[in-house]
Amino acid sequence: MSILASDSIFILGIDPGSQTTGYGLIKKQGYKTFYVASGCIRIGKYPWPERLKHLFLAVNEIIAEYKPAMAAIEQVFVGKNVASTLKLGQARGAALVAMACADLCVAEYSARAVKKAVVGYGAADKQQVQQMIKALLNLNGLPPIDAADALAIALCHAQTAGLRL
Repeated sequence: MSILASDSIFILGIDPGSQTTGYGLIKKQGYKTFYVASGCIRIGKYPWPERLKHLFLAVNEIIAEYKPAMAAIEQVFVGKNVASTLKLGQARGAALVAMACADLCVAEYSARAVKKAVVGYGAADKQQVQQMIKALLNLNGLPPIDAADALAIALCHAQTAGLRL
């Protein structure tokens, strides 16, 4: 069954973080991609369970407002600091549960795959990702780094999933 070119689909991208989580929404319509919204969820200095609750509720609110059809999230990067990696995984888990509660189909991508899809180079730096997001989505200015990463994750999913409506 083919989908008409006038139909569109909203994709949510999440760049999880233990202090700041970026989110980005794009609309895929036919061969074109449009910016919808983006921002940063700052979870503050509350006790850790409260931070996770805040993140979960914030992602729920974004989903309720924009009603994306699908979502994508960055995989955990395992660094040298095990405690930081565990906290990042827990923050990612809070976002994943929010997306699962909304019955979204969620794809996961490595940072390298996202950079390769958006910049063309898997080892691109964050500023290169920002610049490409600005250019690809025709933005007036550079989005914050975490928001740019989330938009890149959404774009990566749109490309990787072969979404052509």
